[in-house]
Amino acid sequence: MGFTDKIKGLIGGNKETIKTGVDKAADLVQTKTPDSVDAQVEKGADVVKDVVDKID
Repeated sequence: MGFTDKIKGLIGGNKETIKTGVDKAADLVQTKTPDSVDAQVEKGADVVKDVVDKID
């Protein structure tokens, strides 16, 4: 069993929960950092959620 298989097993049917957690983490980061980086944090969160969606 490779690393990718382990990740797929962990994600399983929890995609929505993971994406909700990513949103919450991004919101927390945005509260702790200057407003000038909010767009970058949001972009990063969107990339992570896209990757989660692509995992079978």
